[in-house]
Amino acid sequence: MRHLDEKIQELLERLLLMGRLAESMIQTALRVLVERDETLGAEIKRKEEEVNNLQIEIDDSAVKLTALQQPVGTDVRFLFMASRIATELERIADQAVNIIENAHHVLKAPPLKPMVDLPVMGEIAERMVRDSLEALVEKDCSVANRVLEEEKKVDAYRDHIFRVLLTYMMADPGTIERALALILISRNLERVGDHATNIAEEVIYLVEGREVRHRYESSIRASKS
Repeated sequence: MRHLDEKIQELLERLLLMGRLAESMIQTALRVLVERDETLGAEIKRKEEEVNNLQIEIDDSAVKLTALQQPVGTDVRFLFMASRIATELERIADQAVNIIENAHHVLKAPPLKPMVDLPVMGEIAERMVRDSLEALVEKDCSVANRVLEEEKKVDAYRDHIFRVLLTYMMADPGTIERALALILISRNLERVGDHATNIAEEVIYLVEGREVRHRYESSIRASKS
């Protein structure tokens, strides 16, 4: 049992390292946009490879520990959850790559006013990632629930940015390429928030054994019945 505990702690530490890398990639991607410096993208590419390798390592460890140690209860839930969280973190890293690719089209011309909103949206999404990992470490469902609430803010920013950029495109066709790229970046950040939310939901399941995925769909069906 002590050996299993040590291995689970090692797996948690690998997840946290992966999370810190993914979060730093989002921060750097936003710096590319705000500082208008595409050379920062090289750091993101380097970290992407590290994140991908960590995902493979975590999946392999989780499978081997499940097969060889025959864990039960919370331990087996954690091992299954670890692979799913690693997948969410890898997808967050992918969104950072998508942001710098979309930023390339934005940086061809002077910035548009909605640039002010994207960094704020990015800060919320980053905080969601950070809080979801804190919830995992502390096994704190109150922090996980806070992440679920923050998702609404990210979605609101996405909608606001889309509406503002739409007026720009209608008023000046010369802004269309930049505006569309910024809309895609806002969707990239929304996806970061979605992945952080998925991690928070996994934590709630780990700690309480309570399934909260698809909660919005269930509430919509209930309201229509």
